[in-house]
Amino acid sequence: MDHSGHGMIMELPPFTLGRGLEWSADPFFLVACLAGLALYGWGVVRLMRRGDKWPVGRIVAYVAGVLTVMLVMCTKLNDYGMVMFSVHMVQHMVISMLSPILILLGAPITLALRALPPAGRGRKGPRELLLMLLHSRYMRIVTHPAFTIPLFIASLYGLYFSPLFDFLMQSKAGHITMMVHFLAVGLVFFWPIMGVDPGPHRPGHLIRMLELFAGMPFHAFFGIALMMASTPMIDTYRHPPASLGIDALSDQTSAGGIAWAFSEVPSVLVLLALLFQWYGSEQRQAKRKDRAADRDGDKELEAYNAYLASLNARSR
Repeated sequence: MDHSGHGMIMELPPFTLGRGLEWSADPFFLVACLAGLALYGWGVVRLMRRGDKWPVGRIVAYVAGVLTVMLVMCTKLNDYGMVMFSVHMVQHMVISMLSPILILLGAPITLALRALPPAGRGRKGPRELLLMLLHSRYMRIVTHPAFTIPLFIASLYGLYFSPLFDFLMQSKAGHITMMVHFLAVGLVFFWPIMGVDPGPHRPGHLIRMLELFAGMPFHAFFGIALMMASTPMIDTYRHPPASLGIDALSDQTSAGGIAWAFSEVPSVLVLLALLFQWYGSEQRQAKRKDRAADRDGDKELEAYNAYLASLNARSR
């Protein structure tokens, strides 16, 4: 197996958490993450300079999301993930199910729409192009549950249980493509469910919960399938380097356990986010009703005062 571009991976010593967290940056993801942080920071600073506020919680969530991508792609976890199925599965779970949730809670699209200046009448700048994309037919399709849920499922079964995974793992470009795919799938799956940003599909909170739970069982079944297999199922990890001191089948069982257990993490995070959003929505609706009631009450009081005034005028 050619792991070109990943250094002396075949001579890695046995895996420990300390070794896994050592710095070993993938240039593509390092540049992409730094650019993402810089652009988000530019947007926040631009809002603050004109006197607008941006919630600190969103900043923390977005930065944490980008840092989790760097954690699995810019450390030796990425190197070990090329030869250890269990470590690769940690990368996959984080970049497809944890990083997207945190990034979406940071509301980067909303920030961009508020920070980017309008291009002017009759012209199209970055802000106008972003709005066109958000309202496009393409975006309505790729964020619809009929597309996102099958895509989420196919990214597991269609990739790992076919020759495609081994093909992509043969080159650095293929590996990067696969990881970008995992992140993109996570973003389009979770965006309609709990994203703060505006989107083509915004069903009620109960429907969003059903969408979440429609995809999670398949994730658990995938993990169980790996755990119950009696032989190694992925050729890439069938013959681990002797220097690692691991057994391919037991490593695959560990990978299955990670996939099965990790499916609970996004469920809890998204459920909490949805409940907070639901509560906030109810509070805002109640305030709107109170304001409307106050306005109606003021009108009734004014009408009553006018009626009394007319009676007083008549008596005179």
